[in-house]
Amino acid sequence: MSIAVLALATPAAAQWRPTKPVDIIVHTGPGGGSDLLARAMAAMIEKEKLVPVRINVVNKPGGNGAVAAAAVAEKRGDAHTIGLITSVWIAGPLTSSEAKVTVHDLKPIAQLMQEPAVFAVRADSPYKTMKEFIDAAKAKPGALKQSGGSVTSRDNIVRLSLQHATGTKWAFVSFPGGGERLAALLGGHVDIMVIEPQEAGEQVRAGKLRVLTQLTDKRLPGYADVPTLKEAGFDVTLTPQIRAVVAPPEQPAEASAYWEGRFDALRRTESWKKYIQDNQLEESFAPGADLKKIMADIEAQLKEAYTQAGIKTVR
Repeated sequence: MSIAVLALATPAAAQWRPTKPVDIIVHTGPGGGSDLLARAMAAMIEKEKLVPVRINVVNKPGGNGAVAAAAVAEKRGDAHTIGLITSVWIAGPLTSSEAKVTVHDLKPIAQLMQEPAVFAVRADSPYKTMKEFIDAAKAKPGALKQSGGSVTSRDNIVRLSLQHATGTKWAFVSFPGGGERLAALLGGHVDIMVIEPQEAGEQVRAGKLRVLTQLTDKRLPGYADVPTLKEAGFDVTLTPQIRAVVAPPEQPAEASAYWEGRFDALRRTESWKKYIQDNQLEESFAPGADLKKIMADIEAQLKEAYTQAGIKTVR
């Protein structure tokens, strides 16, 4: 019997149920990745009748997750508030003294998934493999460009790790939105980008992009002929991009056990399995106790990458 099932079997956990609408706080605006996932989850939870009340998505963008993290923390002890986090919530506070809340101040509920990614170039790019791109970067230090999000994003972290491992250097150009990052690549303003598999697949089928390598431990079904970064000859530590649920500090134990159990139930539904498959995600459920260690490990990996790149951390 799983930890989650055992938790739900206890009298306290069995008695508690939400009695009013629940807020799930996300760090992106409407249409952002976390917003879309939260709304999809809310719809699936309603469809599968997993929770007896409505779930509202509350958008708190700003500060690389700092605003959303603070909003969750302010609900101390609230059983009817949860937050949907990504690795950005872990990365942001490491380099920002303005961030007053870290994930360690919040209560871990469950990891839901890890988001794979790929390196892609334009279909007419001269680079047909990751090795060819790295060789070109060595020949022209700083000349090649990669589009991405913030300097604390996965896009940049993998760039820093690769540069350190290969002794190369190429530029990183930040854009606020995924659409702008892709447009920069398609327009020829940058040479390469990190992109989610589903979005890349749409552009590959349209004849606009070529995928060089996968930032995964094993090949994704939709990219069976594309090597992983390790298979391509680059054995670097990949910091996972997680999607997980946290709660306000001091949320009652019976409520936290309830939410862990509900998300464990969600991932077993056909609705969830279809969502994972359609979006080429990696279902990777972990209970709250394991999520705490996962977040600590990610933080340690990020600190190492920042140190190697000469980026100052503040905590």
